Amino acid sequence: MSKSSSTDNKLKMISLLLRIGLAFVFAYAAIDAFREPNAWISFVPEFSTKFISAKVSLDLLSLSQLVLVAALLLNQYIKYAALLAIAFLGGLMVFNPETFLITFRDVGLIFMAGALYFTEK
Repeated sequence: MSKSSSTDNKLKMISLLLRIGLAFVFAYAAIDAFREPNAWISFVPEFSTKFISAKVSLDLLSLSQLVLVAALLLNQYIKYAALLAIAFLGGLMVFNPETFLITFRDVGLIFMAGALYFTEK
């Protein structure tokens, strides 16, 4: 095996692990938001509730997250998926600074998504 193909294989494995890790987080959040919306409704940005109800906003966010999960698991549009993950996670922290005690972990996830972005060609 050449050094080039060995590096390619390592990058593919890194990408796979990052994609699975991010997909799990977004799938869990989306599915649980459908099952237990009251536990998640407080994370809906207040500005969005001026246009539609918080529940509809949460449902749309959850559906968007499931689309992101599909892209990650199907290895499609990964650069865009990584950027969308960064936007989701960053937005969560920006629009909910009072929850940073919980969302501080999202900083690590943002860096995972950034690493995923740079592993893709």
